[in-house]
Amino acid sequence: MMESQQTQDSEFVIITGMSGAGKTVAIQSFEDLGFFCIDNLPPALLMTFLKLMKESGKDMNRIAAVMDMRGGDLFDSLIGALDEMAKGNLSTPKILFLEADDETLVRRYKETRRSHPLAPEGLPLEGIAKERLLLSELKGRAQFIYNTSTLKPKDLREKIQEEFSSKGSSTFTVNVMSFGFKHGLPIDADLVFDVRFLPNPYYIEELRPKTGLDSDVSGYVLKWPETQMLIEKLTDLLTYMIPQYKREGKRQLVIAFGCTGGQHRSVTLTEYYANLFQQDYQTVITHRDIKHRKG
Repeated sequence: MMESQQTQDSEFVIITGMSGAGKTVAIQSFEDLGFFCIDNLPPALLMTFLKLMKESGKDMNRIAAVMDMRGGDLFDSLIGALDEMAKGNLSTPKILFLEADDETLVRRYKETRRSHPLAPEGLPLEGIAKERLLLSELKGRAQFIYNTSTLKPKDLREKIQEEFSSKGSSTFTVNVMSFGFKHGLPIDADLVFDVRFLPNPYYIEELRPKTGLDSDVSGYVLKWPETQMLIEKLTDLLTYMIPQYKREGKRQLVIAFGCTGGQHRSVTLTEYYANLFQQDYQTVITHRDIKHRKG
């Protein structure tokens, strides 16, 4: 009984991802939160380390470990170790995957004058491409994916503190976002739905300066058979998918609705689904491009 309770209360986070994406800042942030932290733990030693911690009897229920390409060939054993943990009676770790776009990573390498671990004699971009390919499966297993391209170290620390400061918290949050395709895709969305096929209030003169937050605009968008059919099918899909994401261990899911400018159709659908989801989940609404509204 004691062993089962210890496994249940433990929290183990693996920090991994692209070289130059902020893993040093991340491990320091976990240390500030009171985690027992290990930098560059060889994946081949993961099982041995956990068994030693378990047998030591020490109170180390919050552990964070950085595992990245510095481990060389040893990194290949991480997937196998995770599979072994899932089959055994050890607590399966959560994976925090840090990434950034190519331009940002190249700039950071130039600023630090470091060479990429996978291209020590070549161009950083070559190593970055190889690393993305090698990490693709691990990224797919991650419960948390942070894109640090536009984050300052302070922002990353605050993001980690907000996510991991509450021990044992199991809150699941559905983030519903509207955006405009002409302003670019949201890089942090898990699911993106294009609603540009719906009738557009932009072409109604009195509705053009308004947004989906106005009842006459939302009423216009929602009245069409195309919208009602979309809602029927999408609700069925999301009602099935969201619990699967939660069961997989994700703490949050970002669902984005996009129209041309992010003013009318996407805002209407975002408000509709945020209102629907808040009955069962903690819900956050973001209207990313509504600030671009023109009167």
